[in-house]
Amino acid sequence: MTVHEVEPFNAEPPRSALATSELTPVDAFYSRNHGPVPDVDARTWRLRVDGLVSTPLSLSLDDLRDRFAERTETATLQCAGNRREGLAAVRDIPGEAPWGPTATATASWTGVALADVLAAAGVQDAATDVEFLGADVSDQADPPQEFGGSVPLRKAGMPEVLLAWAMNGEALPAVHGAPLRVVVPGYIGARSVKWVHRVRVTDAPSSNFFQASTYRLLPPDAEVTATPGEGVELGLVAVNSDFLAPDDGSEVPAGPTRVSGYAFAGGDRTVVRVDVSADGGATWTQADLAEQASTWAWRHWHASVEVPQGDVELLARAWDSSAALQPERPEQVWNPKGYVNNSWARLRLHGV
Repeated sequence: MTVHEVEPFNAEPPRSALATSELTPVDAFYSRNHGPVPDVDARTWRLRVDGLVSTPLSLSLDDLRDRFAERTETATLQCAGNRREGLAAVRDIPGEAPWGPTATATASWTGVALADVLAAAGVQDAATDVEFLGADVSDQADPPQEFGGSVPLRKAGMPEVLLAWAMNGEALPAVHGAPLRVVVPGYIGARSVKWVHRVRVTDAPSSNFFQASTYRLLPPDAEVTATPGEGVELGLVAVNSDFLAPDDGSEVPAGPTRVSGYAFAGGDRTVVRVDVSADGGATWTQADLAEQASTWAWRHWHASVEVPQGDVELLARAWDSSAALQPERPEQVWNPKGYVNNSWARLRLHGV
């Protein structure tokens, strides 16, 4: 793993670790944290469900397993800062981790539908949003506070949103949110709150620092502040793609070369096409798309391109089912926090 920070622990795997399987091995799943990994005792842990509900709940893991139907959903999570290094190459982005293209991963998540738990609590008519709070405390906020965020009630009520205790058939590791985490398919990873201990039904989006002040898209000329409500709140993931193999900077035989990668679109959109170019976009080869494990998962792709002798830069671009296309250049999407770099993917190779 490339470790961007030790405390809080933030790390991403090499491209090759994501290239061989639709499901990402647990030990290769990127880790994005805002505070120290909390030490949560699953035996005494309880999930509190309150706010605008008729019957507040306090649930143990056994309660969740016994009272609600188990569900498994395959879903991709992607950090809002994925591919930030491409934006930092345009202009400096101080104070932010230089994420490469692998702050994204896919797992099979097992738990219970959040909608079933909310139904048991009885959501009141005035409710519009559902907020999650984790046990991790971050000093990025002043004063320090627990990491949290919310999604609209209409999303929280969808069957794919889980309170998950397992990934890829194994119990959640501590670094990935044990004993329980939220999984919100189609939304930025920050909404899939780890170590969740409270679900609160509200009549407004979360005022938590990490939603109201941090995960916001600012205009290119904006000054970075912690002013609540500044910029655009991040939610659904924009269509994106990148190369996974060969690795960037690889030396390969000149001639036909197999390249592969991933593409992903948030919301309920799916990837429908990926193109690859070896001549600066003058001509394109349409990639072959792998079967998609679920509506909420990425698609792996591969293509054969002609690599000339010497240095070459390959390009990749994806379309989603709404006909949205990745923007061409990182300069077009640069912003002072380095979020949502979904410009065309670029891979440098040397043909010999």
